[in-house]
Amino acid sequence: MFSEKANKIFQDVINTYHVLNTVDQPFNNIYNKEKNLLEHLLYRKCWIDTVQWHYEDIIRDPQIDPVAALKLKRQIDASNQDRTDMVEYIDSYFLEKHKEVSVKKNATINTESPAWGIDRLSILALKVYHMNEEATRTNATDVHKAACQKKLDILLEQRVDLSTAIDTLLNDIANGDKYMKVYKQMKMYNDDELNPVLRNQK
Repeated sequence: MFSEKANKIFQDVINTYHVLNTVDQPFNNIYNKEKNLLEHLLYRKCWIDTVQWHYEDIIRDPQIDPVAALKLKRQIDASNQDRTDMVEYIDSYFLEKHKEVSVKKNATINTESPAWGIDRLSILALKVYHMNEEATRTNATDVHKAACQKKLDILLEQRVDLSTAIDTLLNDIANGDKYMKVYKQMKMYNDDELNPVLRNQK
């Protein structure tokens, strides 16, 4: 099943990141883009999410230097754009893969595309990893660990449900029971012409 592959890749990414455990480490995609395009995209997607997860931790430091905070905010903005781009690349992959499928007359479109479900699955992998850290942290209280274990149990159940939903959607698309479209995000705040603040700087 697709989700089994995706969840394994996400876990590999998160484990690899935490060997050095720094946002400044170099990125090395272990999957060749030409030979394993889907795996390449999934690995890249989760790496972006993992780095951004830790950006978000750092910027919440109440003692952070304002200049450093502004720099980090710019990095988070760029990371968000990369994340959105990767979602669109993944959706384009599935659109190309299923372009010859004969869509049934009564086929329906889903509320979200496959890649946006995959986006949530990648974030969920990060939640599972870090909640497990908290549930097993040796210097935490028993009360804290027990509370985190309850949350972890819910996250694991959620991962099963989300994985099943994604697999079902991809199967329905392959069978022509569902169809998909790729809508570009058309974000306005990064565009020199659409953001009035940026436009007025010209």
